[in-house]
Amino acid sequence: MTTFAAAVASRLPGGLVGSAAVALYPRFEPELRRLADFCPPNGVAVDIGGWYGPWSRRLAARCDRVVTIEPVPHLAEHLRRTLPSNARVVQGAATDRAGTARLWFPEGDSGDRGVSSLARRDIHAHCLEVPSITVDGLGLSGVGFVKMDVDGGERAALLGAAELLRKDRPALLIELESRLGPIAPAVDLLAGQGYAGWLLAGRRWIALDGFDLVAHQARTEHLVHQGLLRRAFVPHRERYINSVLFLPDGRVPGTS
Repeated sequence: MTTFAAAVASRLPGGLVGSAAVALYPRFEPELRRLADFCPPNGVAVDIGGWYGPWSRRLAARCDRVVTIEPVPHLAEHLRRTLPSNARVVQGAATDRAGTARLWFPEGDSGDRGVSSLARRDIHAHCLEVPSITVDGLGLSGVGFVKMDVDGGERAALLGAAELLRKDRPALLIELESRLGPIAPAVDLLAGQGYAGWLLAGRRWIALDGFDLVAHQARTEHLVHQGLLRRAFVPHRERYINSVLFLPDGRVPGTS
């Protein structure tokens, strides 16, 4: 997301950026093409970290209702204008407490690059105070799937959804990147709740247990900096995997 948005997001109207994201995302994030493997039809889906809506739009076509959580004000407003009518947009940062939080951005960015975070890193230069919310505080029910992209804030966001995970046992697709921080806290938290991780390697799902995701990401991180267009259209021997599917209670991708 980073290099694509850095190259074009500041030069194009939001609608065009959103359309490009929706069109190109499935080419380098193939999990989006495999919704049937883990996202129940109908029901409710939650998109935490909506950005320009590539996941929300696909989910809205499959599910009865989508709740999209996006902390960046102008992106949340863009989503309200452009997503289908069965999508509800909540402007806020999903974490483990309700209140306010500082959302950090790189120099010259206001959220379009998709690398804003509640945890300040060396790339961040300025911040904006935004509402902080918990998923449990939204009072949702019948949730079958949750997608989460929160740039290092995964454990806190999961703690804020503890009751939903206990009650609905949804499938979770979480972006975990060791370059942003340790991935073990989120993995261990979910393992303690009966969830096991899966990765889409080529055309098949493999168990996270026994796969060294940290080493894989270190070996393939150079692909992240090549940009969305090159990652989408130029063949590579392997891809950078940062999306982990978590399924509860012994479920396997592709089974009901």
